[in-house]
Parts: sequence; structure tokens; C-alpha cells
Amino acid sequence: MTIEKKIKELGLSLPQATDPVGSYVATKISGKFLFISGQISIDDKGTLIKGKLGKDLNTEDGYQAAKRCGLSIIAQAKKACDGDLSRIKSCIKLTGFVNSTDDFTDQPKVINGASELIVSIFGEVGMHTRAAVSTNSLPLGVSVEVDAIFEIN
Repeated sequence: MTIEKKIKELGLSLPQATDPVGSYVATKISGKFLFISGQISIDDKGTLIKGKLGKDLNTEDGYQAAKRCGLSIIAQAKKACDGDLSRIKSCIKLTGFVNSTDDFTDQPKVINGASELIVSIFGEVGMHTRAAVSTNSLPLGVSVEVDAIFEIN
């Protein structure tokens, strides 16, 4: 089954891969590696998912926000691979940042939203290393940001 068919089978749709708003690039290919800049939590209507986990949002809200980051990562990967997701050989690493209160400790459960999405779409190829980090603030007040490294053909 192709990656595109798997995305449809799961009832998902990729958002538009957006251009960065700062002095950086959204993706960069170096040798066999594709680096994807941090993707912030944006819902399916294009609205920022804002708030602090442990105060404004609960773990499930954060999980869904991280899942949206994962969809944006895949959209960026597709754009960088000229529309051909079959070029993805392996997801190497995800790094997730969670805008959370000092006493919130479920960052790994939040970032599972992105991790489980990548694995559900890419299968074994999607298994990756990961970091889930708490932060006191993220750009534009969003709740989650995730970046990625893939190996490509």
C-alpha cells in the first residue's frame, strides 16, 4: 500500500506545507537526510492551537495538537520530496516541545500524538528516536512544536 493510500485509509488529509515566516527554510536536504523545521500546532481550519498544557489544555488536547504537528511534518516532507513520500526511507528522530506548566509531566504522552501518527502512516519505517521537552513558551503562544529528521532515497 502506498503512503498516500494509507493516509486516506486512516481518514487523514495533509495540510498545505507552508513557507517559514522567519529567516530559515522549512526543509533542508543534506546527503541522505531531510531535516524539517519545527512545525507548530495548527488545527484543520488553520487556527493556531494555543495554550499551556497543565493550565489551558489537558494531555489529550496536547496529544491532538502534536498529531497536527505530525501532519504538517508529513506535508513538508512530501513537498521536499517533490510529492513522492515513497522516498522516505526512515524517520530518524522527532523532537517535541510542549508549552507546559512547571508541574506538568506528561510531555511524552503529548508528543505521542506526533509519534503514533508517523508510525501509523509509515509503519516500521516510521519508528524513530525522540525527545519530548517542556518549555515555558512557544512561538505565537502555541501549545506544541515538533521537528523531524528523515532518511530519504
